[in-house]
Amino acid sequence: MAKFTAEQRILIVSRYLNGNESINEIAREVQVKPTILSGWIRLYEQHGIEAFLKSYTSYSTQFKMDVLNYMIETGTSSIDTAAIFNISSPGMIRNWRLKLNRDGLDALQPKKKGRPSMKKETKKIDSKKETPKLVEDTVEVLQAKIERLEMENAYLKKLNALVQMQEKLQTKSKRR
Repeated sequence: MAKFTAEQRILIVSRYLNGNESINEIAREVQVKPTILSGWIRLYEQHGIEAFLKSYTSYSTQFKMDVLNYMIETGTSSIDTAAIFNISSPGMIRNWRLKLNRDGLDALQPKKKGRPSMKKETKKIDSKKETPKLVEDTVEVLQAKIERLEMENAYLKKLNALVQMQEKLQTKSKRR
């Protein structure tokens, strides 16, 4: 699907609002799904031209919860909810709902964009005190990695033994 500029979306929606063409006719001509075009129309009806001029926005956890609660309380679809709250994509709301159901409220926390910093957190370890959480985590992670690699190694050894057995059987069958 091609990306449409704000001006193109406004022109497409205005074609429908003029009343001469159906959603399906316009959608077929501009090569977009009718549900997407319907969402654009709802956005325009709720917020006017401003709905299409909005650039990327980062939504707070509270806002996401408000949107999801509204959707649950009123029973509106994700398309209608996106139009009401001026959210660019109804799929975003569906993703929020899936994340909330799967991973809880922490999954809705906004993530930092871009590359992580190269600075490592280093803490001095005092021999009298316990090791910091950072060191404990790395030990646990390393132990899990060792366990996984040992399992892979055992699997590959068994696979190699099976291949060698198969080769022996093939050479015996060729001799007969």
